Amino acid sequence: MTLRFAEELMLLILDDENGRFARVPDRLMRYALAGGVLMDLALENRIDTDLEKLILVDSTRVQDSLLDPTLADIAQMNETKDARFWVERTALRADTIREEALNRLVERGILNREEDRFLWVIQGRRYPVIDNTAEREVKLRIMEVLFSDQIPGPRDVVIIGLAHACDIFKEILSARELARVSDRIDQVRKLDLIGQAVSQAITDIELSLALAVQMMP
Repeated sequence: MTLRFAEELMLLILDDENGRFARVPDRLMRYALAGGVLMDLALENRIDTDLEKLILVDSTRVQDSLLDPTLADIAQMNETKDARFWVERTALRADTIREEALNRLVERGILNREEDRFLWVIQGRRYPVIDNTAEREVKLRIMEVLFSDQIPGPRDVVIIGLAHACDIFKEILSARELARVSDRIDQVRKLDLIGQAVSQAITDIELSLALAVQMMP
């Protein structure tokens, strides 16, 4: 069973002890999910990208509800845009992408969905792990790459690049662990040009937001 990047990202930030997710800033998680969709489309040979432009290679539907809306959006665009444009545009669908990813994980028997209620009012949701095989596989795969010299696979490079760009590692690793693997993260995330373009787009968006805040009166 191959999971999409959106599903793997949700498993990566899940605390399997309490069924809740790490407190990654919402806007960054939106960019991560958007980047995951774009990277899945790239691995499906539907798009290609560099630091200057994102190109439609094949508009044929993937037959996947996580990916096809963005693919259709790209196919309908009359002019070529860069990766940053598509990260920001796809991030507008992040709530839908997140819910679809979680629904799939529940339907596959990987997670359970539980609602915390007080006086019949839903206070929040938890997603306890039912079958931890997929979750452990995602986390162990990434940690083995970071804490060793083994050659990462294409999917590992993507996840590590997205997690780095969106500061996810700050939430799932201790400060000491993060310091230990920071050089390794930089090494791995530079292995894929498409992943670099998407990660750089996320970084550019964050820098622009930070600059805009600084210039506010």
